Amino acid sequence: MSEQRNEHDTLGDVQLPAQALYGANAWRGARNLAFSGHAFAGEPAFVKAFAQIKLAAALANRDQQQLAPEVADAIAAACGELIDGRHHEHLVVDILEGSGGTSTNMNMNEVIANRAQQLLGGAIGCYDRVHPNDHVNRSQSTNDVYPSAMKVAVHAQLADVAAEVGRLSDALADKARAFENLLHLGRTCFQDAQPMFLGQAFGGYASLTRRLAQALLGVREQLLELPLGGTAIGTGLGSQPGYKRAVFAHLAQLTGVPFRAAADPFDAMQNMDVFSRVSAELRTAATALGKVASDLILLGSGPNGGLAELQLPAVQAGSSIMPGKVNPVVPMGVVQAGFAVVGNDACVAQCIQAGQLEINHYEPAVLSRVCDSLDLVRNAARLFRVHCIEGLEADAARNEELVLKSSAVATSFLGQLGYDTVAAVVREAARNGRPFVEQLEHKGLMTARDARALVRSAASVVPHGD
Repeated sequence: MSEQRNEHDTLGDVQLPAQALYGANAWRGARNLAFSGHAFAGEPAFVKAFAQIKLAAALANRDQQQLAPEVADAIAAACGELIDGRHHEHLVVDILEGSGGTSTNMNMNEVIANRAQQLLGGAIGCYDRVHPNDHVNRSQSTNDVYPSAMKVAVHAQLADVAAEVGRLSDALADKARAFENLLHLGRTCFQDAQPMFLGQAFGGYASLTRRLAQALLGVREQLLELPLGGTAIGTGLGSQPGYKRAVFAHLAQLTGVPFRAAADPFDAMQNMDVFSRVSAELRTAATALGKVASDLILLGSGPNGGLAELQLPAVQAGSSIMPGKVNPVVPMGVVQAGFAVVGNDACVAQCIQAGQLEINHYEPAVLSRVCDSLDLVRNAARLFRVHCIEGLEADAARNEELVLKSSAVATSFLGQLGYDTVAAVVREAARNGRPFVEQLEHKGLMTARDARALVRSAASVVPHGD
């Protein structure tokens, strides 16, 4: 049987594994609040941000003579180890814990305190040298630390997500150049519309994804204001004069990001509208990528019963019973990710609306859903690029064949032949079951070669400047 230790909290004694760095508060939180089955240790960016804030607080409290230098240094060293990825197995509280973040904050406080105890030569769970509340949590409340850690973590992750979407944009731009002279049938309402070049369609996709990346970076800037230093409700009660200035100076140095105190600390603690905007941009990105993916599913359909204008990379078998069948699994996954992010965004909106009075106690759900959306958009953009876009090919002959067979090219000939003549050729081609261009040649109105040249010219963007 593994060694145990007793630890006392305000509710009584609990038995913990002897070497566990968490304490009674985290144990109770993990036992009572395991709603999702996933500990917050599974969000390393959040853990790192939380540890950075605890480290900044320890240094600020040292500066203000609120902590003895040796205690502050031990806390700082423990925080540094968490930042480096150590001891995360002791962060056991569920990410969807229902205590408004208190169990998560206490889990961090206990792990940091116990590790600091060890570094000072003390015993785990004794807290005679470093106490979770009195020392690690000095000048802080869950209510200002938890949302601040959320903002720091999401700010860091948005940069990675935007970069991944940007790389997808580059890959789409490469395909736009590769397909720039490939004649393609444009469609509206699932019907033949007008001739274009396939590169123009991919240029549109590249512009879209470039804009999505820029929007993600734009909303990221709105995360720089933190409620840190507001303690429980925004008054700052529980911290000393000068603490807020010191903690932000240390946090900026630790992160390399100019985080700043909120202009109105009460607003910053009452409201989470910035996460509504972050979630909305993630939803916009996910659904826009899903739209592009849906286009590729259609254009790659077939190979004999569909459009078959694109050849998507065959990354795996598509059926357990139909030999040789290959499905557009990566684009379908991108569409699916979009559906999931929409659901996350709805959850975030409800949580933000449900906040009451001086704080929002549904922050854990916001954190969980926003982090999930960050992962989904990041992975969707990366997998779409690596396993689909980069290996994507186009069937030039098939694309041109469908354009020249379609009466959609008829508009290209209005200036040369006139509306009535062109309309008559369209009707005759349909009646005779003959492609429009062939019907033109059959009537002696234009050679097929000249007709192709005119269609290609019409598909080019006309520089009207309007």
